[in-house]
Amino acid sequence: MQQTKIGSITINTIAVLAVLSTASSAMAQDSATAYPRMAPVEQYLMDRSAEIALARTAAPPSISREAAVLVLGRHGFETAVTGKNGFVCFVDRGWSSAPDPDFWNPKVRVPQCENAPSAQSHLPMILKRAALALAGHTKDEVEKATTMAIATKELPPMAPGAMCYMMSKQGYAGDSSKHWPSHIMFFYSHFDPAAWGANLPGSPVLGIEDTVNHLTGFAIPVQQWSDGTPAR
Repeated sequence: MQQTKIGSITINTIAVLAVLSTASSAMAQDSATAYPRMAPVEQYLMDRSAEIALARTAAPPSISREAAVLVLGRHGFETAVTGKNGFVCFVDRGWSSAPDPDFWNPKVRVPQCENAPSAQSHLPMILKRAALALAGHTKDEVEKATTMAIATKELPPMAPGAMCYMMSKQGYAGDSSKHWPSHIMFFYSHFDPAAWGANLPGSPVLGIEDTVNHLTGFAIPVQQWSDGTPAR
């Protein structure tokens, strides 16, 4: 994106761009060697009750209180609470929800709450990456295995209407981008961001093309946190 265009994009979109984009070489250089390998598994785990509570902060209570909740175990995510409304809330870690330099950062905690189409199509990719990472695979191995699983149809394409809430004012997105702004996301397997007017001057929509996971994500900032307080 050219510098002349950045100045005319809305402030909220700049904020989302700053934390979701992994293209900043300065960020990568600052943190590239901080987490070169996996930390002890215990450092990625949380108290079960605390993780359930944090996961529910991803979406407003009207959604999250009846959602299923996953927690991270020693070998991957496990169901801690059975849901009633089709949504699934969880706290993602660095191998799926942080810039590359924070891939192994054990402090990363990113609450998300996915709707039913996303839980059927986007969530399986998150679960696979977590299982691979906890099994001791390197970052390159995790990414290659994910790409292969998509190519062989082991992982499904994004379902129509797949989206998630990321409205928590808690959590930690990594040393290079400590907290994500309140936003919602929509997922497609392959979609031209221009069709949404994403990344254009004045547009509140950020389009992210993820070549590793073969999907296009659209992030839209919102003006409040999940607890209803203003998000600026």
